[in-house]
Amino acid sequence: MQEASSKYAVGIDIGTTTVRCVVGHIDGATGATTIVGVGVAANSGMRKGTVVNLTGPAQAIDMALGEAERMSGYQVDGATISINGSHILSTHTDGMIAVGGNSHEITEEDLIRIEEVATLGKVPANREVLEVIPHSYKLDGQDNIKNPIGMNGTRLEIDAHVVSVLVPHIMNLQKAVETAKVALHSIVIAGVAAARAVLTEQQIENGVVLIDIGGATTNVAIYEEGDLRFTSVIPIGGINITNDLAIGLKTDPEIAEKIKLEHASAMSRGDASGISIKHNDEIYSFNTNDIDEIVEARLEEIFEAINHELKRAGRAGKLPSGAVLTGGTAQLKNISEYAKESLGLAVRIGAATGYAGVADGVDQPQFATVIGLMLIDAETGGMSKHSVKQKGDNMLSHGMGIITKLLGRFRA
Repeated sequence: MQEASSKYAVGIDIGTTTVRCVVGHIDGATGATTIVGVGVAANSGMRKGTVVNLTGPAQAIDMALGEAERMSGYQVDGATISINGSHILSTHTDGMIAVGGNSHEITEEDLIRIEEVATLGKVPANREVLEVIPHSYKLDGQDNIKNPIGMNGTRLEIDAHVVSVLVPHIMNLQKAVETAKVALHSIVIAGVAAARAVLTEQQIENGVVLIDIGGATTNVAIYEEGDLRFTSVIPIGGINITNDLAIGLKTDPEIAEKIKLEHASAMSRGDASGISIKHNDEIYSFNTNDIDEIVEARLEEIFEAINHELKRAGRAGKLPSGAVLTGGTAQLKNISEYAKESLGLAVRIGAATGYAGVADGVDQPQFATVIGLMLIDAETGGMSKHSVKQKGDNMLSHGMGIITKLLGRFRA
């Protein structure tokens, strides 16, 4: 068992089909984070990113965490977790407050107050504000201020981006984590966590979209000028491709999943050669053209939905750093070429690299979200400095939000 003084950070990605956990050791001298534990467990009790049965996610979290604990030697008490689902809402907002006389210096309390004003009446009562990301402040007529703390002025204005979630969904997620006896450090949108692991400062400044195609959902997160500008979740993912293959090829979902992972291609190959799959000591044969046709039809739907979100955000075809794909479906052969044609942007596959791994596969795109969660957990204080968010507490009550702190590291 590791010494009690050792510091560690933990991320748990609670996906619809899979729960992943990563434990990172934080070097006391350099602050560098090394992956020392990884756990993966199949999940049930969730539908399109939201909890529908508390028992399934709680058991999956317990199993994945137990595996990571055994590998790392740490007894984990708390973690930063992901939230997902199409209930996540992205809203543009603004606000203004009077802060005092000419000699008044802007404080963090002023920023908390103006964020509360900016969200008042802009977010429905059944939603909880997960994050307020300030794009810029205006102080007594001076525009485009990134951080007004310490400046003098009387009238403070904000232009911001608000991310909110439905209260029942976030409470059910909290209950699942509590049932697994894990203290909740913070909650981060899955796509934002993946972005932390794979995007560079230059990409976030220039303009880039992170597309995380998971099992049952697709996260879209747009960054520009150093800030998160838009986020949404599309209720379609890799499991839809698997189900289409199972129906179209008249085979079992387990075989369809093998076909998708080993033989499917995002781009039509234009040949009618056959492929064979061995499953439970039996050989199954399928036509390549049939596979390509089924996969292409579902990918067309997914990328049409992604394009729709880009148009809603006013960024379709207008992101210099293009798109970065993560999630399990990003492993589909030739998907970057398909995405390039569909989105009209430069595309690359994103994976978290440069970490000393104790398990094979942590540099694959499906681990981007959980590694991002672990890094955020380390950057926002780790296990020893976090406070557990109780039901009904607003994330803003703790001051500067998770995404703001995350992006702040690029501006340091």
